[in-house]
Amino acid sequence: MNHGAGYRKLGRPSDHRMHMLRNQVRSLLIHERIITTVTRAKETRRLAEKMITLAKQNTLHARRQARAFLRDESLVKHLFDNIAPRYKDRNGGYTRLVRVGRRRGDAVETALLELVE
Repeated sequence: MNHGAGYRKLGRPSDHRMHMLRNQVRSLLIHERIITTVTRAKETRRLAEKMITLAKQNTLHARRQARAFLRDESLVKHLFDNIAPRYKDRNGGYTRLVRVGRRRGDAVETALLELVE
């Protein structure tokens, strides 16, 4: 049973996993859609939705928290000025996960993770 396990480990050490997920969140916010494995997409979705919820607060503290996670001031500005206002009337569910099939090399199931309109 998986009780109490709060996240997927993705077969990586914790620092590598966090860097990988941070980079995927950054790519999602920049390009507004990414294709990755289903398990990585599910973990990326958790963090991306937290960032968008944080950006909806639009406070200095929220900006500093987003800056600490994303580590890119221009991306934080894009998140707060362009992405968050789109979702001001929506309470969660900012991303969509669509399974797109299996990857050719290792047959792992892939998914398209995108921001909803």
